[in-house]
Amino acid sequence: MQPQPLSGYLDCCATTPLAPEVAQRMAAVQAEAWGNPSSLHGFGMAAAEQLERSRQEMAVLLGCDPEQLVFTSGGSESIHLALLGSAPLLEHHSPSGQAPRLLLSTVEHPASRAAAAALAQRGWQVQEVPVDRLGAIDLEVLERLLAPPTRLLSLIWGQSEVGTVQPVEQIAALCRSAGVRLHLDAVQVLGHQPLNLAALPADLISFAAHKLQGPRGVGALVVKPGVALQACIGGGGQEGGLRSGTEPVALAAGFAAALQVASARINASVGRDPVVVLRDALLPQLLALPGVELTGPDPRQASHPGRLPHHLSLLVRNRAGSWLNGRQLVQALWREGFATSSGSACSSSGSAASAVLLAMGYEPAAAAAGLRISLGPWHGTELLEQLPAALERARSAL
Repeated sequence: MQPQPLSGYLDCCATTPLAPEVAQRMAAVQAEAWGNPSSLHGFGMAAAEQLERSRQEMAVLLGCDPEQLVFTSGGSESIHLALLGSAPLLEHHSPSGQAPRLLLSTVEHPASRAAAAALAQRGWQVQEVPVDRLGAIDLEVLERLLAPPTRLLSLIWGQSEVGTVQPVEQIAALCRSAGVRLHLDAVQVLGHQPLNLAALPADLISFAAHKLQGPRGVGALVVKPGVALQACIGGGGQEGGLRSGTEPVALAAGFAAALQVASARINASVGRDPVVVLRDALLPQLLALPGVELTGPDPRQASHPGRLPHHLSLLVRNRAGSWLNGRQLVQALWREGFATSSGSACSSSGSAASAVLLAMGYEPAAAAAGLRISLGPWHGTELLEQLPAALERARSAL
């Protein structure tokens, strides 16, 4: 297959290409600091120094202390470490005679659901908190469910399929009042909005590099002070004993470089991020097409919940008024030169209705019609003319 122009890549919630600065930083680190950071000779010490430099750079940008940052292989591992690593201590402190309870929303990532299933096998109660038609968690229901025996809440901060950004400050305050540990899946948020983790009373926060033009294969878990975890991977005791295995020094450097690039872009657009401007100009043109509807929050409405700044999600009908299958529409758009997605990239093998849209109250036919468009900083105003026309041709062809 011939390489396609990057301007047609509209699937940034799935992954992103390496930023040039990231590739350069990784190549330099791989050439200069290729040793094992645990080795005691000069090659190892050079690698260890580089690893800690990357950790410190990221900590400054995230608003946390370097020792709170644990490097992992990605978002899925970070989520599993947060949930499964929390279990032993929380089980020990659970009220006598009651199995501890984990709460999660009905629109969580498959990795969180898999970790929850593992906890259920350990004897935990697992209960889902409903969301509304926009994908926002029901805070009144949540507050009631935070009572004992609830010990842990895991919540996706920015929903990858429909773009909903949960009010995590309010949720964190509720958890703190109830004495419930809070884990946030921030994979889709990092690099797309300013973050100051020091001001956010969440206990555990998961990240992945490849959503913000960093490398695949590296992620991080922020572990706030006083939060005890048990390692899920044993061995050499790296990463403060929480994640054994030789650290990927070049990948960590790429992660730090990607966060620097993204943070510089966000800080440079204090008034209005160009990606947000483009998204908000594109939305009315797409909605003007026959049979196209928005799912998730409307960014034109200044109300909660918010929406990921680079994200749009749609449902599309054919000329006869029936819902088009989202995966068929993705294929038709690819023939037009645009890479989009339907459903989560981490559960894209089937053709069933989206569990997220079903949880939001959509009928099965509509829930199978989801189309996601996620933008990158390289996109320009040419999309305003090209994408609506391509979507109309793709819709008409099906």
